[in-house]
Amino acid sequence: MPLIRPITDLRNTIEISELCHSSKDPVFITKNGYGDMVIMSNETYERELASAEIFRKLLIAQKQIDNGEGIDGEQALEKIRKKFRYDEI
Repeated sequence: MPLIRPITDLRNTIEISELCHSSKDPVFITKNGYGDMVIMSNETYERELASAEIFRKLLIAQKQIDNGEGIDGEQALEKIRKKFRYDEI
C-alpha cells in the first residue's frame, strides 16, 4: 500500500526521513488532497534508477531482436571464447 502524507507533514523532517528509510518505498506527498510530490531515500532512488536502466536495456534488446539484429546466445558465447581463447566457459 502506498505511503501518502499531506504536505504539512514535511514540517517534521526527522519523521519524514525515518519514514522514507524504513519503508524502502517512495512517499507520496499531497497538497489540498491532490498528488504533488514524491520523496524517497537515496537507497530507494538508486534502486529505482537501476531498475529503470535494466528495463531500458531490455527494451533496446527487444527492438534489436524484432529488427533481426544481434546474434543468439550460442554465437555470442563462441565469440567470447575465441576472443579470450577459452575452450569452455
